[in-house]
Order: sequence, then structure tokens, then C-alpha cells
Amino acid sequence: MRKLSTGLAVIAAVGLFAGAASAQVKIALNGPITGQLASFGEQMKRGAEMAVADLNAKGGVNGQKVELILGDDQCDPKQAVAVANRAAQEKVAAVIGHFCSGSSIPASDVYKEENILQITPASTNPTFTDRGYKNVFRVCGRDDQQGIVAGDYILEKFKGKKVAILHDKTAYGKGLADETKKRLNSKGVQETMYEAITPGEKDYSALVSKMKAAGIELIYLGGYHPEGGLIIRQAKEQGMNAVLMGGDALVDKQFWAISGPAGEGTLMTFDADPRKNEAAKPLVDKFKAQGYDPEGYTLYTYAAVQIWAEAATQAKSFKTSDVEKAIRSGKFSTVLNEVSFDAKGDTTTPAYKVYVWKNGSYDYVN
Repeated sequence: MRKLSTGLAVIAAVGLFAGAASAQVKIALNGPITGQLASFGEQMKRGAEMAVADLNAKGGVNGQKVELILGDDQCDPKQAVAVANRAAQEKVAAVIGHFCSGSSIPASDVYKEENILQITPASTNPTFTDRGYKNVFRVCGRDDQQGIVAGDYILEKFKGKKVAILHDKTAYGKGLADETKKRLNSKGVQETMYEAITPGEKDYSALVSKMKAAGIELIYLGGYHPEGGLIIRQAKEQGMNAVLMGGDALVDKQFWAISGPAGEGTLMTFDADPRKNEAAKPLVDKFKAQGYDPEGYTLYTYAAVQIWAEAATQAKSFKTSDVEKAIRSGKFSTVLNEVSFDAKGDTTTPAYKVYVWKNGSYDYVN
């Protein structure tokens, strides 16, 4: 086992089952519970907690109650490895997570070494599944799929416009920006600017001035909502008329909280919204009755737990090799509709769509 780093983020066991169970199985939810991307961690936490509560209300899995362990990686790669090692110490049967690709990829090395099943609801970088690890799966799509959808939309709707491609240097952000750039370049379109930004900065005015001078009409961002919200707000403050476009990391109401009305018309790619699924309606209503809108990756996380539970039930085992085989060969009824996986561990039904922000909420473009 790899050495635990110092300064390990908070990790806690969450009691989500009533009464003392004679036996229990542990799974971990690892992601950005705190930090700049904590709103995504909240989506994951809500989804996992509800899924575990629902499983335990029906008697658990294979006769055992499920205990959920929360691990906070703050989307930091080093923290992610520490949290992964802690999950191994806890002898979890599976890990749901991580959120950021930059966390999922290094953490997956630990899970491979420790023979722990990993299902991410949100990490989209192709490298995650391209290395051939048998124990890793994702219920979301890949950036080489998302980049094609974004690129094709830009080619159709912004033909002849000046495009700036920005990325935040992360595995997710740079990966997505480069896949979108690749699609544009393959069709003979060259971006006007290609720039890296530093996550966490509060002042992007120099970058905005540079884009304004270059006559940029579309800003494509490979990155997360805190930076996206600031960049478009500061662009509009400088009188830029450019449209912002990004990926699934803009799918959070915190984007609008940061951008304000400047975010109007912002475009983004994301998998099909599971809140629209008829199969998910009872669950969506249940969340809303608690005053929570299960947006973004909430239901993807719920589905990841569902898939683990269904596979473990089919295998009549919690052993990683048994559950992995069941996942790889099975079809699963989830809140995302039917889910199955290819040989790499990728979902066979990615369904990226283009969304637009209007009046503080988002939906598919018309």
C-alpha cells in the first residue's frame, strides 16, 4: 500500500442505516467534499447518500447493510491518492468517484494495486479507461466524445467567427480543450488564440483585454465553473460581446452565482439530463421534496451505486473480480435508463448534448 500523505482531508463514516446491523459492507464516495469545487462534491454526496439509504431500506445488498465512507480529495491529485489509501485501509468493497479526472487517474493506480472496484460518475478524461485497468468504470462519457460534439456545434453555429480556446492545465480541462481543438482543426478551422489559465485566480482582465484586442467572438473554456463565471463576467464588463462555451463542469448553479446576468447565453456540453427520464421521476420528486434539485452529477452518482449493488447481487459476491465481471457483461436498469459497458469500462450509451444558460438555469438548446 502506498504511504499515506500528511494533511489528509476529512474522511468520515456516514451512518445511513437504521439500527445495528449484524453485518455490513462499506463503499466509499471520494470527491471534492470541500474546496473550490465543493458544489460538485455536494451533488455526488447527495446522490450516494440517497442511493445507500434506498438500498438499506430494502434490506441492503446480499443481506448486508451498506455503510458509506466519505473521502474528501478537494480535486487535488495528491490528496486523492491519500484518500484512496484510506479507502483501502477501510477495506471498502467499491469506490464511487472521484469527480475530477486529475484525481481519478492517480487514485485508480491505488485501487488497481489494492484490487478495489472504482466507478466514477464524472471523470471524462480518456486516459482513465484507456490504460486497460479491469477494475475501473465510468457512467459518464469521455472528452474525446464531448469534444466532437462541442467542435461540431462551433463549426455549425459559429462559422467564420474568431475562437479563443482556453484551458486550466488540469487533466480534465486541457484534455477537453484539446479534443475540441482537434475537432475544429480536423475540419480546417484554426483557433485565433490558444491560452492556458491558472485556476483560482480572481482577475482575468489581462486575458480579457488580449481576447478583446484579437476580436474574439467565442471563448471555449476547458475548465470549471469558478473560472468560467469570472471570465465571462469580466469579459462583459470590458464590453466584449463574446459567447462562452464549455463542458460538463459548467453544469452547476454556482456558475450563475458567479457570472450573474453575464452568463446569459453561455453554452456547454453535458450528457443527457437524467432528470428528464421517466424512470428517474420518483427519485427526482423525492429529492425535490427535501428541497434539493438533483442537477449535474447527482443522479449519475446514484446510478453508479445502483450498478455496483445490482452487479454484486448478480454475482452474489462483493469480491472485486466477481463484481467486475458482472458489470462488464451486464445491463443495468438505473435512473440513467439502461446502462452497459464496453471492454474498457466506458458506458456504451454516451449522449452528449448542448445546453444553454438562460435566466439562471440551463436546458438543451432549441
